[in-house]
Parts: sequence; structure tokens; C-alpha cells
Amino acid sequence: MTAEKPTELSYNPHIPLSQALLLPRIVIENTMPILDGGQFAVKAVIDQDVVVTSKVFADGHDKLAVRIRWRADGDETWQSEVMAELGNNGWQGQFRVEKQGRYVFYLEAWIDQFASFCYELEKKHVAGVSVSLELQEGRTHVQQAAERSEGLLSEQLAALHHELSGLLETEQVALFLHQRSADLMAQADHRPSLNLSPEYPVDVERALAQFASWYELFPRSITDDPARHGTFNDVHSRLPMIQDMGFDVLYFTPIHPIGRSYRKGPNNSLTAGPEDPGSPYAIGSEEGGHEAIHSELGTREDFRRLVAAAAEHGLEIALDFAIQCSQDHPWLKQHPGWFNWRPDGTIKYAENPPKKYQDIVNVDFYAVDAIPSLWIELRDIVVGWVKEGVKLFRVDNPHTKPLPFWQWLIADVRALYPEVIFLAEAFTTPAMMARLGKVGYSQSYTYFTWRNTKTELATYFTELNESPWRECYRPNFFVNTPDINPAFLHESGRAGFLIRAALATMGSGLWGMYSGFELCEAAPVPGREEYLNSEKYEIRPRDFNAPGNIIAEIAQLNRIRRQNPALHTHLGLKVYNAWNDNILYFGKRSVDGSNFILVAVSLDPHHAQEANFELPLWEMGLPDDASTQGEDLMNGHRWTWHGKYQFMRIEPWHQPFGIWRITSS
Repeated sequence: MTAEKPTELSYNPHIPLSQALLLPRIVIENTMPILDGGQFAVKAVIDQDVVVTSKVFADGHDKLAVRIRWRADGDETWQSEVMAELGNNGWQGQFRVEKQGRYVFYLEAWIDQFASFCYELEKKHVAGVSVSLELQEGRTHVQQAAERSEGLLSEQLAALHHELSGLLETEQVALFLHQRSADLMAQADHRPSLNLSPEYPVDVERALAQFASWYELFPRSITDDPARHGTFNDVHSRLPMIQDMGFDVLYFTPIHPIGRSYRKGPNNSLTAGPEDPGSPYAIGSEEGGHEAIHSELGTREDFRRLVAAAAEHGLEIALDFAIQCSQDHPWLKQHPGWFNWRPDGTIKYAENPPKKYQDIVNVDFYAVDAIPSLWIELRDIVVGWVKEGVKLFRVDNPHTKPLPFWQWLIADVRALYPEVIFLAEAFTTPAMMARLGKVGYSQSYTYFTWRNTKTELATYFTELNESPWRECYRPNFFVNTPDINPAFLHESGRAGFLIRAALATMGSGLWGMYSGFELCEAAPVPGREEYLNSEKYEIRPRDFNAPGNIIAEIAQLNRIRRQNPALHTHLGLKVYNAWNDNILYFGKRSVDGSNFILVAVSLDPHHAQEANFELPLWEMGLPDDASTQGEDLMNGHRWTWHGKYQFMRIEPWHQPFGIWRITSS
């Protein structure tokens, strides 16, 4: 037997008259911003103005009134604002979200009888047509409005009616068209043909969800001797420099006990020596699992002191939430039903071809014994670290875990702790990456790592500014990771690192780097985008003052980001004309237009590049021959541009990019 699909009234042409009479006369459609018809919440941050647009129209020539109404979860009172007509049935309004959590909004539209009357009255009066009957009809509108109103409003409308009755025709027209009359009548409007849109959700987070600079390190490598395991106490020494470089978030790879079974040796070898530390992603030993701390890093009190010290340096600690286990993880004995065992009593290890992770096994989210206990345990682990002061989590490979699990866990955690932010480390298909944003992830890793040519970058930056990406997805432009040593950096030298840093810091409000990037580390496993002598498998001390570093440039890039509101988001980016395929030229402008940043990046780390380019004077309301002021934000140099067409030359051995603030004269 085949189930019948339910018939939706709006798509059924054969409906009885009784139902047709109930259909809305006013159409509200193409409302934005919404996701999947309101199934998921669009993203916003505190103190953001959510701009809402819609197509609203009806039959005939009557004027419509359209309002947007909104409230935060838990608020009993709806707030409202009039939407402005843009022409061609377009309407726009906005509201400000002022606290973290969930908001909802909807639109309401009705026929504005008084506005329609005034529109016709003015047209006829200007044309010299007699309006005596119209004036009589208008006075009747006012009288009826007074009768259906109460209190002060009724008295004010009655007074208006009395005043109109004693005026000459021209004076009545002027009074009908006065804003005071419109305001009084709007308050008494009985809203004929009222239609309401569905309610649409908005997820409001703190500003750090949209604008932040992430710095990643392995705590165990903060040491001066590869034979001595670094500790939380050692990390204190790095805080001032990380702060001085302008970072907001200090992100640690997993800090949990590491298993010994199948432990990896240097360069991912299958045989580890007795002193090899293993991969921190092989989580769990007899010391504990995801809730525990690796003993060689220090104690829980040491961790708490580090969280507090980081805060004193303007840094928040982010932890890696990797839902995977070494074969020594306590869960294998305590909860064997959480795993999918093979007939020979083994568990299949994790793989991401061609990569193999023999030291890791995965849980089975839908095993009979795992529902709901595994889900609750993982939620409680996150909450446990939140209670230790951790409000940011970078989640390892979330696209390999069930979407319903994430939708539940993120909502459940943020219901209690709305300040918590989740970063998805998802390099997968676009649909899955977008869906992770929809189910609650605050931000995500991106394809930026592999976008190198002008066409690739321009296309990707533009796509992220378009729907549905702009409503559901905040890109975090990591320039490298312990897993990814980008091919572009292998032979590009210092200039190549500066190119990628400029693209990341200017292209998105969110960016990140893994330690060693500031030292231009790029030695690869031959033929692969992996680091030779990877820190994932060994302790790697560094001299962070080594010659050739780009620490000063990174600090200045982050300083520029902080000082210019246009750079606090990936949104608003526009690619402009520079006639050279090796130069990407784009701009960002703040919502109020007061801050306008232009960025030109040479994508060639080896040769000088030149280009004629356009200043976007049209966006500033200026003619093509206008003069504007330019300022190089890397060195403070100032000048005057004359006209729309300009010329640039970029020499990568000096600086492979330009960042300019443009203002009108």
C-alpha cells in the first residue's frame, strides 16, 4: 500500500468557494533573510541590524501597510517597525538584536484605506479635479475611526473630524495630507485584508562568532627540548607574544590522555618508540577519556590557571572536541555497546583515504546501547569543559557524525550557555558544510585553503556573500592546519605566506593560523600537502624569533582588522576591476558607509606585477573625475587619488599586497 501525499490547499486548483474566500488577498513572498522556509535560524550577532526584505502586493491600486514584528525568546511583548516600500512590490525594514539567543520575526500586511484615500485625493487635487465627494468620504473615514477607538485616541480623532468640518476645501486637503492625520489614522486602522507571514527564527551570538583571529598550538611543544614534554605552565610564556600579534582565540589540539595501543611514531609511522608521545587525537587511556587531562600537560588546576591567564591577555581558550577513541579509551570496556565490533572481536580503525588512523576507532551513534546514553555523555563532556571556562570548541570532522546529533547537542548546550561557539572543521561537500551551519555551527573551516588563482578566489569570496551561504555560514579562513600544509606555500617563500595572510585577514572576519606559519614553515612530505616531521606525532620546539619571520606583519594585519569595522565580517566584499590576472583587487565597506577598505593582493610570490585599476567612486556617490584620499594602512603613507582610473605596481620582495583606506576629499 502506497501512502498518499497530503494535498496542500495553496497548490490545489480545485477548492470549494468557502475555502477560496479564506485565502489571503495580500501576497507576502520571497522574504529574506530566511533559511529553508524558516526551518533553520539565520545567523546574527549582538547589536546587529537584521535587514528584512520581502515582496508584498495585492490586486488593484490600494496602498498597503507592511510592518515587521519581532521579539526575543522569553519576551512577552512584540516590537514592531514600519517597512518602507522600495518599488516593484519590494519592501524593506530592519530590527536590532540586542542579546544572545533566539529571536523570531514575522511580517504583517493589510490594505491601508486612509493612505489609499490620501493618494487618490492628492492626485485629483493636483490635477484640478473636484474632490468634494472625496472630502466627504475622508471625513467619514475619520469619524468611523473615532467611533472604533477608545480614550485619548478617540478624542483626538473626534477633534480632527470637527476641525475638518469647518475648513475650506483646499485647507481640508492639506489637513488630510498632514503627517499628524496619517499618524492618528494609523493608530486606529482596523487593518482590512490583514495577512501574516510565518514566524522566522534568528540565532543571535556574541561578536566573537563573526569576528575573531584564532591561533592554534600544541601545548606539549611549548618547550626548549624535544625530549621534555611541554606543559600548561609553559604555555604562559607564549601568551604575551600571541596577544601582541593580535589574536583573540588560543586554540589547543586535544589535551586528553593519549592511548598506547597502535600509537603512531614520527611522520605517521606505524611503530612508536617508548618515548614517542603519539598523536593527541588518539584520545583515551587508563588515565581517562575526553573529560580528563593528559598528565604530562599538568593538572586540572594548572589548566584553570592557564584559562585565567589567557583571559588577562585578552585571549579565550578553545578546545578541540574530537569524538574518537584510542583502543585504550575507558569507553571500550565501560560501554562496549557504543562501538561497532567486527566478528573477530576487533573494531575497524578510522580512515580518510589515503590517510589511515590505525590508532583511532569511532563510536556508533546509532548502536542500540548508544541511544541515548552516548549522546548524553558527549553533551555532558562539552558542558563539563564549559564549566571550566571554555566557551569555544573546534569540532573535528563533524560531517562524519550525524546531523541530528549536532542539532540537538548545540541547541541543548546553548540553551544554558548561549555564549558557547562551535567551529566546524569540515572539509567536505558544499551542501554538508552549509547544513552544519544550519543545524547550529557558529562558523566553519572552508575551501579557502585550496583557492589560489584570481578566478578561484573571486568566485569563492563572492559566493560566500550570496544566499544561502550568507544566512547560514560564517567562513573561518585558516591559512594552514596541522593536517594541511598548502601546496602554494611549499615553494613560495616569505612572500607566499604574506599573500595568504593578507587574503585570509582581509577576506573574512574570521581567520586562523597554526603555529609555525609565522615562521614560514613549509617543508612537506614529498608530493603531499602534509608537514614533514609533523607535530602531530612528535614534540617540536620552535624559535619564535627566528630570522625571516612575519610576526610584525601579522600583528599589523590584525591591528588593521580591529580598527576598521568594514573588516569585521566576510559580508560586503566586492571584487573590483584590476586588469591583471595575477592581482586580486576587492573592497569592503561598513554598513553605514563610513569605513571603506580596498585590498590588492598579488598572487605571484616571485615576480613584480602591475595593473591599471578602478576606484569604486560610484559606490561613494562621486563622479569619475573626483579626488579621493588614500591611506596605506600597513605604513601610514597618505596621498590623493585624482579620478577613477589608477595604476599599481606590487613587488613581492617588499610587500605582496596593498591595504588602503579610501575617503572622499
